[in-house]
Amino acid sequence: MLKLLSSTSSRVHCLTTPTPSLRIKQEPNSLFYALGRLTGLTQRSPKNSFFRACFCSDSSDGSGSGSGSQPAVEVDEKGAESQSGSDSKASSAIVSTYPKPEDYLTVLALPLPHRPLFPGFYMPIYVKDPKLLAALQESRKRQAPYAGAFLLKDEPGTESSTSSETEKSVYDIKGKELFNRLHEVGTLAQISSIQGDQVILIGHRRLRITEMVSEDPLTVKVDHLKEKPYNKDDDVIKATSFEVISTLRDVLKTSSLWRDHVQTYSQHIGDFNFPRLADFGAAISGANKLQCQQVLEELDVHKRLQLTLELVKKEMEISKIQESIAKAIEEKISGEQRRYLLNEQLKAIKKELGLETDDKTALSAKFKERLEPNREKCPPHVLQVIEEELTKLQLLEASSSEFNVTRNYLDWLTVLPWGNYSDENFDVIRAQTILDEDHYGLTDVKERILEFIAVGKLRGTSQGKIICLSGPPGVGKTSIGRSIARALNRKFFRFSVGGLSDVAEIKGHRRTYIGAMPGKMVQCLKNVGTANPLVLIDEIDKLGRGHAGDPASALLELLDPEQNANFLDHYLDVPIDLSKVLFVCTANVVDNIPNPLLDRMEVIAIAGYIADEKMHIARDYLEKTAQETCGVKPEQVEVTDAALLGLIENYCREAGVRNLQKHIEKIYRKIALRLVREGSSNESVISGEVVQPAEAKAEVDETDQHAAANETAAEVESVGNSSHELKSESSVQTSDQPKDPKDATETQKLKEAETSKAVEKVSVDASNLADFVGKPVFHAERIYDQTPVGVVMGLAWTAMGGSTLYVETTEVEQGEGKGALHVTGQLGDVMKESAQIAHTLARTILLEKEPDNPFFTNTKLHLHVPAGATPKDGPSAGCTMITSMLSLAMKMPVRKDLAMTGEVTLTGKILPIGGVKEKTIAARRSEVKTIIFPSANKRDYDELAPNVREGLDVHFVDDYSQIFNLAFDNNTGN
Repeated sequence: MLKLLSSTSSRVHCLTTPTPSLRIKQEPNSLFYALGRLTGLTQRSPKNSFFRACFCSDSSDGSGSGSGSQPAVEVDEKGAESQSGSDSKASSAIVSTYPKPEDYLTVLALPLPHRPLFPGFYMPIYVKDPKLLAALQESRKRQAPYAGAFLLKDEPGTESSTSSETEKSVYDIKGKELFNRLHEVGTLAQISSIQGDQVILIGHRRLRITEMVSEDPLTVKVDHLKEKPYNKDDDVIKATSFEVISTLRDVLKTSSLWRDHVQTYSQHIGDFNFPRLADFGAAISGANKLQCQQVLEELDVHKRLQLTLELVKKEMEISKIQESIAKAIEEKISGEQRRYLLNEQLKAIKKELGLETDDKTALSAKFKERLEPNREKCPPHVLQVIEEELTKLQLLEASSSEFNVTRNYLDWLTVLPWGNYSDENFDVIRAQTILDEDHYGLTDVKERILEFIAVGKLRGTSQGKIICLSGPPGVGKTSIGRSIARALNRKFFRFSVGGLSDVAEIKGHRRTYIGAMPGKMVQCLKNVGTANPLVLIDEIDKLGRGHAGDPASALLELLDPEQNANFLDHYLDVPIDLSKVLFVCTANVVDNIPNPLLDRMEVIAIAGYIADEKMHIARDYLEKTAQETCGVKPEQVEVTDAALLGLIENYCREAGVRNLQKHIEKIYRKIALRLVREGSSNESVISGEVVQPAEAKAEVDETDQHAAANETAAEVESVGNSSHELKSESSVQTSDQPKDPKDATETQKLKEAETSKAVEKVSVDASNLADFVGKPVFHAERIYDQTPVGVVMGLAWTAMGGSTLYVETTEVEQGEGKGALHVTGQLGDVMKESAQIAHTLARTILLEKEPDNPFFTNTKLHLHVPAGATPKDGPSAGCTMITSMLSLAMKMPVRKDLAMTGEVTLTGKILPIGGVKEKTIAARRSEVKTIIFPSANKRDYDELAPNVREGLDVHFVDDYSQIFNLAFDNNTGN
């Protein structure tokens, strides 16, 4: 039935065959009368009792227009008596039925692929076989316009289908194969008309195939089938038929197509009887072809009615579902249409009133307005791209995905500060003041920034540079970047590339991707609003590398002064000028930066701070910040220099000051807690509100309450003064309170004044420093007061700064030819090789100095570097190891205030080392007076600040013989 309702090809077709006039019975018990009342056929006026004899197609094949052009024949409803007269007026379209249809026992077999043909219905089919079509035309000419229409069985292993492929396969089947595929029971069909390859069939009566007569075209012998005898007055049959009619009535209310079926069927067949009612219900239902074939084959009228009733009941349920679906869709569509109409009306009203323009027009106007201030400065190629995209935006539909992509692209293009530069301040004096305000020391960094400003002042413009600040954590690399931006009056933007593994973060995504965005530099320009900001690229030595490319290589274009004037972002796809941007990079270890990237930077090393510098930083910067953070006033706290020095040496030896800041904040937090506790206890003492246990209150007499309160207050005061003493005037005797109100007021004022005096300064010195920050973390690095034989102090560089490193050598056993060396202390490969070189060179030197001493030849040595849990590696311990071995061999200790560093070759040459400042600071921390450096490092030492070099006796050597003389010739210090 759904097929009938949805098919656009199902039409009512008129035939030219005059049909005998049928008188409609008016008895109430007539089945047709019951169904006729449903369709309105019995309520026609006698004056207008003519209607068309029509047939309705139930085929999904489609075209039922073959007989649509033929004129309709109007039949008088009352002309049953004049039937013979009307027969004489018959036209030639369908000839007389003599011989009668039941006389045809051999017929052409027509396969029906989709549905069986029921008596009383017509069906258009297509005949592609030329022989079969010719046989049908010949049969019609011989006044034998009948054939057998049989439903085609489905091919085994395939599902029932109505596709064109199935139709094509039907035309290919012939002969015996076609005979075997046909259902036995079919319908005798009258050939109504033939137009081209379309044949119109009208069903008449049931047939059963008995045998095949010929194969091409397929001709079969048939038997004519009749219904089994039945009792018309059987109540069960009547009830079943009435239920079918009732169900059909409900279906007819929802479908006008079904009403046409009822009308045309009754005009051709006449009165509905029980078999015809069953055929009609099954034929117009939407059941599949096998169920319809089952009804066609059923000759028992009662069973046929039951099968039809089941089909029309299903059709009723389908109609209900269809009606609910249609209603829901109609409501949805009507709601959307109503909303659309209202929105369009609202837009028209706003447009008429000038309140709002069209969305695309408003967007274009917004982009043009945004671009207008920078239009003169905007590069021509960018202006061309923007104009093209604006034109493209007007042509796109607002609902398309391309519209959003174009809109976002224009948003980024127009928001960038093309040619918009901030006014730089080239005042060197002002810059010097700002840098000194923010940072203590760092002379190299400040000097480089001042040089940059001076060059910009002389040229009248500044060109962006790439500066890399390297140094240990906490020395202020990131904060230096902020200070530089403030000194230059530039906008500041920071982004960290630590662990960055996606190139798109730097170069942007392609616009073809969903959620594409520009890279960090384009976002930076949008955020700062100027084309010459200061960009701080943090942690550049910690760049990652993942499946999305190598970010270090992507940074080359960004940081190369020759390329960044035409930096190309993947998203914008237009060149951007970054030559005016000042890039400041930070790194902890320069060795981790790829060489091509490092080559484009100007590296400024920040070695760290010595104790004196840390003292200044703590006093001038960290202490003030901690006071503001903790809410403590300067007059309430006193931190002595000894406490700060102890904090620096015993708790915060790192090269940076971040850990020192944490400890100072910790001290001030504890001070804040102590001040609050003291203030609370003083308030409770003055007010006299002392909380006592219930037992104490029961024992205290009313007359002694004041005294008990005083005693308790005194105890609280003694507890509050555990860290420092309070003035004795803070104890107030509440029992002496005057009774006069004026005296009470004066007394209260006096108490408040005494309370303010009672809260004295909290003093933090070396003696009570551990109460605030706990036990010392570091101990003295000097292990030996008097350096024993075989022990020499070396100097080492670490990521946290410099440190002293002892090298100890002792003999394990002696024996002829047992000379060997064993090293411990978690040494790396470089230091192990240095130990082997030192052992070889020490034997050579001992042979020169004491030819008769067989120490190295006959002694197994054990060389150890203390702090075995700490990995150690580096090319600067060679001379220290040689001195340690020679000291043991010659039984001569070295000077106690001597430290050395340097790598030695097999010929005794001293090679340069790194970290001169850190190693010098470490030597001062260990109270070393004499330091030995390679001669190549003299320039590095001369660049150190005077306060770092003060009080040190430094020797620069080229050959180990000079170290030997310094270490062993002057042993008066021991």
